[in-house]
This record gives sequence, C-alpha cells and structure tokens, in this order.
Amino acid sequence: MQEGARNMAMETASEPPRGLRERKRHETHERIIETGLKLFVKHGYETTTVDTIASAAGISRRTFFHYFKSKEAILLSAHDSGFREALRPAMLAESPDQAPIDAARKCLIKLAARYETKESVAFDRLMHSTEALRTRKEAVFVETEQILLEAMCERWPSPARREGLRLVAMVAIGTLRLALEKWKQSDAARPMAYYVRQGFTLLAKQFGHGS
Repeated sequence: MQEGARNMAMETASEPPRGLRERKRHETHERIIETGLKLFVKHGYETTTVDTIASAAGISRRTFFHYFKSKEAILLSAHDSGFREALRPAMLAESPDQAPIDAARKCLIKLAARYETKESVAFDRLMHSTEALRTRKEAVFVETEQILLEAMCERWPSPARREGLRLVAMVAIGTLRLALEKWKQSDAARPMAYYVRQGFTLLAKQFGHGS
C-alpha cells in the first residue's frame, strides 16, 4: 500500500504543473500566429500552406491542427485578440437602466484596447489582399454584430425590443469599424478608445442622442 502511494506520488511529481503546461500551450499558440502572419505577409496568404507554417513554427502538421482548424483560423485569431469572446460578458455587465446605444458605446470603449496589437494591423492588411479574404472580413463583422445583438437581447429581453436592438447593434459595430479604420490610418497616433469615442460623439451629433 505504501509502495503504491509512493509510486503515485512520484508520478505526480514528474508531471509538469498545470500552470506550466498552460503557459507552454499559450506560447505555442502565439508562436503559430506570429509565424503564420509573417509568412502570409512575406509570401502571400494563398501560397502559404499549413505545412510551411508548421515547419517554420517548429511543430508537426498534427500539432498545428490541435491548435487551429485551418490557416484561416490563424487570421481570425490574430484579428480577434479576445475581443469577441469578451464582448458578450462586457455587454451583459452594463446596466439596463440606460439607453442601449449608450450601453453599447461604453462596452466598445472598454474593449477597444484589445484591437491595439501589431497582429491586428497585419490582419487588416492581409484581409484586403484577396477577394475571398475581403469577403471573410465582412463576415467577421457580421458575426461580431450578432454577438452584440444577442447580448443586448439578454439585457433587454422583451421581444418587442428586438428589432430596435438589432438596429443599435448594426450602428454600434459600424461605428467600431469606422474607428478601426481611422486608428489604422493614423498609425495608432492615439489609443483605439479615442477613435471609438469620437465615432459615437459624431453619431450623437448627427442624431441628437447621447453624449
């Protein structure tokens, strides 16, 4: 019995701590993204293969697919920077005792910094490189809009409000897109949140609502 317990303890001690495993997994994930983006920029998205990315990242093809379903997933991961994952809980954290457009504005300003990465800039350039990627970029924003809409419908659950909330989600994500364009055109001269705030201020002036 003691021998069995000793062996179990030795096996447990030989396993890397969970924190170390998670860190290594995160490092591999980020290395694949960085490697993929560099190769896409250097050789073009269409001509860069999964095998090329895996080899350059020092991993096997099998390991690559353990992290990403496709090379397109690298682009989406680089673009997302956790933004869409954080969008729903951030929206749900807003008080329902305010206009939905104001809640959306506060939510997007809080999350704006998640776009402030070198990967985001590289992603934008790549997504303009082919017609297929330009189409996919449009789909990403539609998906983001849907995430925001569903969160808002949870915050204001009355079915009668859904159409109005859909309009708010469309306007809010449209404002975010404009802010992203201005941020990149300015070479990130100011924080992303500044351009999001500026966009909503312009919106308020046009329609006489909010601050």
